[in-house]
Amino acid sequence: MGKKKIAFIGTGVMGSSIIKHLLHASYEVIVFTRTKEKAEALIGLGAKWAKTAGLAAAEADIVLTMVGYPSDVEEVYYSEDGIFNSAREGMTFIDMTTSSPALAKRIAADAERKGISSLDAPVSGGDVGAQNGTLSIMCGGKEQTFNEVLPILQVFGKQIVYQGEAGAGQHTKMCNQIAIATNMIGVCEALAYGKEAGLDAETVLESISSGAAGSWSLSNLAPRIIKEDFEPGFFVKHFLKDMNIALVEAEQMNLPLPGLQLAKEMYNELVEEGYGEKGTQVLYKQYERA
Repeated sequence: MGKKKIAFIGTGVMGSSIIKHLLHASYEVIVFTRTKEKAEALIGLGAKWAKTAGLAAAEADIVLTMVGYPSDVEEVYYSEDGIFNSAREGMTFIDMTTSSPALAKRIAADAERKGISSLDAPVSGGDVGAQNGTLSIMCGGKEQTFNEVLPILQVFGKQIVYQGEAGAGQHTKMCNQIAIATNMIGVCEALAYGKEAGLDAETVLESISSGAAGSWSLSNLAPRIIKEDFEPGFFVKHFLKDMNIALVEAEQMNLPLPGLQLAKEMYNELVEEGYGEKGTQVLYKQYERA
């Protein structure tokens, strides 16, 4: 029996690299994104183009979705041209968008009624992790489904963990984003302090990135900050969306998160100033003008 056909909805910074890994692993991949031009390079590598998400799903056994916002997820799954309208019993849906845990549970329940398996499987690792095939993938849904699709996830992921029932993957991603948000403040403040103290930033990094202060952001994004490279590995506008989701969930739990609230306010200022399509490391600009 040949490899399962995969439909991939969304060919952004992360999705494009994941699709390349799947093509390299000899999977047949049908792609859809709103703007075909953004998928031309992938089509040139062997991906097949579909005019709608539903048409992409109609040709596939497994559908991976990775779009921007919960509203985009709803459109991809539930619109007239969405994947549920093309669904067949026995298919598997995997939503890799960072989205609402409640929406993940809704998709799982609707999929089960149609005889479809589903996972919420958001990722972490940014553009570097996607390019290198070393993403961390957090999975919620039925464990049997997780085990069945694990070989596919291993094509582009390294740390792939089953977290529990539907929605658990999204909740875990919220934990991830909370840690990143407050850590990014620390990274930027450390660099700003070092600059004001007259230190060489790269030499400072040599010492602190391998010590107790070490983090992914310090190792991967601080060097970009030093080079004034604020291009996105992950868009600020999407990070702000994630922080809003986490704060809504935390409010429902009666859990105050003052660090996350501060980070959200700082990033929101940057979005208002036009930095929404820059990378999360652009937070440093808050300290350049301090």
